[in-house]
Amino acid sequence: MPDNGPLAVYTDTDDLDPEIGCQMLRDNGFRVEVLQTRDPDVIARDAAGATALLVGYAPIDRDLLLRLPNLKIVALLSRGHDNVDVDAAAELGIWVCTVGDVAAEEVATHAWTLTLALIRRLPFFSGFPTTRGWLDRPTPLPRRLSEMTVGVLGLGSTGRRYAALAAPTVREVLGFDIRTDRPEPAAGNGLVGIDGARVTDLDTVLSRSDVISLHLPLTDDTREFLGEHAFARMRQGVHLINVARGTLIDSAALRHALDTGRVTAAALDVFDTEPPDPADRLIGHPNVLSTPHVAYLSDATTRGYIVAQAQNVVQWMQTGTPVLTVNDPVVPVP
Repeated sequence: MPDNGPLAVYTDTDDLDPEIGCQMLRDNGFRVEVLQTRDPDVIARDAAGATALLVGYAPIDRDLLLRLPNLKIVALLSRGHDNVDVDAAAELGIWVCTVGDVAAEEVATHAWTLTLALIRRLPFFSGFPTTRGWLDRPTPLPRRLSEMTVGVLGLGSTGRRYAALAAPTVREVLGFDIRTDRPEPAAGNGLVGIDGARVTDLDTVLSRSDVISLHLPLTDDTREFLGEHAFARMRQGVHLINVARGTLIDSAALRHALDTGRVTAAALDVFDTEPPDPADRLIGHPNVLSTPHVAYLSDATTRGYIVAQAQNVVQWMQTGTPVLTVNDPVVPVP
């Protein structure tokens, strides 16, 4: 380990082993420390001299950034960046970067798996033989997949992969994306195709879909994107999948939609608070299938996430620019 190199500090790595990333950083002249904390006071104290901060889910706000005077780059262990004040970082000349599409295949596959589980009513049938009888049947009965319309909200890499998985087996896939850099509907029929999805407006996706899968990034514009008004526009008995961010959905509105049958069943891999409160009514709801934020998880991603995160820091050190950035610092870093 170099004695006088720049300091790179891992705040938290969740359940991933950072060692391969640590070695990449050491090989490129960094001193490395691993804290395994999300406490801002601990981070401010123990990473006070850090040039690079490698972050899992720790909240990195303006106040914390101001307490780290040597910081030049924040490298995240995810595709999302809602736990970092990106604008404040840019003002302070600090790069923020993500791992991009490392887990796009896994997340799309997990979402499609949850979709099939809901449609085939596996949470109900898995109670056999302890809580269900041989002839017990759910209400409503499972729908035929080829007669269903699937709606995809968010047509980034994960949403497109999900659409491609669904398209060969369902009647129709409808897609909507809030970001302006997505293709606009073509003149004439108002639709263009992306990986099997027919791109249209939000109201059409909500009102015509039998399944709705969320793949939007969490921003100020998308927080509680699905609320009371959105649920009211959905088809009665819709199935809802969320593998993106918990706060894309108004939890109270979802509970009401489940209780009234507007939503037949929901599959959630993400929650408002993680880990969720055991008393949260969504966790124990009979029509909710929950998984513990593992949509990204595979033998490939456990290594890929750590490598991609460290590579952002290494490339910044070598060239002045990380691999995948989400901001443009006011003061370019050499």
